[in-house]
Amino acid sequence: MPPRRPGPSRPAPPPPSEALEVESMGGEGDGLLRDAAGRAWYAPGVLPGERVLLEAGPHGPVVMAVETASPDRRAPACRHFGACGGCAFQHWEDGAALAWKVERLRATLALERLETEILPVVKTPPGGRRRVALHARRGPSRDEARVGFKARRSWTLVEIAECKVMEPRLARALPLLRRLAAPFLEHQRSAPALHTVMTQTGLDIDVTGVEARSGGLSADARQTVARIASEGDIARLTLAGEILFQQRLPEIQFAGVRVVLPPGAFLQASPVAEAAMAEQVVRAVAGARRLADLFCGVGTFTFPLARLAPVLAVEGSAPAIAALSAAAGSAPGLHGVTTEVRDLFRRPVLAAELKRVDAVVFDPPRAGALAQASELGASGAARVVGISCNPATFARDARRLVDDGFRLESVLPVDQFLWSPHLELVGVFSR
Repeated sequence: MPPRRPGPSRPAPPPPSEALEVESMGGEGDGLLRDAAGRAWYAPGVLPGERVLLEAGPHGPVVMAVETASPDRRAPACRHFGACGGCAFQHWEDGAALAWKVERLRATLALERLETEILPVVKTPPGGRRRVALHARRGPSRDEARVGFKARRSWTLVEIAECKVMEPRLARALPLLRRLAAPFLEHQRSAPALHTVMTQTGLDIDVTGVEARSGGLSADARQTVARIASEGDIARLTLAGEILFQQRLPEIQFAGVRVVLPPGAFLQASPVAEAAMAEQVVRAVAGARRLADLFCGVGTFTFPLARLAPVLAVEGSAPAIAALSAAAGSAPGLHGVTTEVRDLFRRPVLAAELKRVDAVVFDPPRAGALAQASELGASGAARVVGISCNPATFARDARRLVDDGFRLESVLPVDQFLWSPHLELVGVFSR
């Protein structure tokens, strides 16, 4: 196992002056190198097999020169790559990067003694991300803020003029977002984040990070942001969930069902990835007579499932369940959706409560859902589908299901977060 990267409280010594060879890629997309004394270094922007010279940077070693380049090296797509912390390896040919991601997935499963069929990766295209969290800092004038992403392992803001990952309409909205962010910086301690989603009815923006102890946003600032939102034809603008401006309901469709998003609601980042995952989920549970969708959110998988059979939809967020319930109540062609607000970490749905359920879908946060997986293993469900953005916690939960008699039939990798080390997946279990 590669050595752990030194933390900020234990600064590494200055890098050696000789060129070092990149042994492999670390889990965050940095290259692992070792000097003659066996000391390990992690550096961004390098590829396996390259020989590079390093120099000390404010947040760890940086590449001064690439003496021997990998044949898989390519020119980055975005001018901000290397400074912006949003992408880890635009410099890596896509096929090689995806192969590395899949091999990491395979190795992660192997740590839990899991072997299965890994299906071909679903690749999301550039310009496919419909939601982003943009950070804002004071700009050159009171009327315009600097907006962008943080640098790698730093609080420093990298202002962006383009982004090859985000949906083109989001990228075109950057000048508007700079104007919109400025009034949220009226207090010195505010560090706004604009959680921005391109919905089917326009931009939905929820702002967090505004200093509230001094009274929050002033009346003048509220009027200003409402005016800018109106001029920019924004569907809705909220401040930590509080509506500041709304001229249209922000809507998303799942399997033809229109859902009004609550402020700050979770949504899959890419419609292409979402469609592929939903298709795999529906295929896996075909033939089931009663279904459960746990950690269901606003209904990403609930509504495709409800086209097949009645669904029990459970989620810890009351606003998400309210949105799902309202949409289900007016949607034709569904087999019935029963909803429940429930903290599935503290109160997982018990095996006894699932005795009439044939198949279960669960899509937990990055921490996984070991307690819920234990109940699924003890239930009478013949099929389980797990969606995860963290292969490590997925593997842990999968091990519990396998120990309880399930077989991991297949895993579908989904490259939803382009040019990053992250990999989504859909795992299908049966018994």
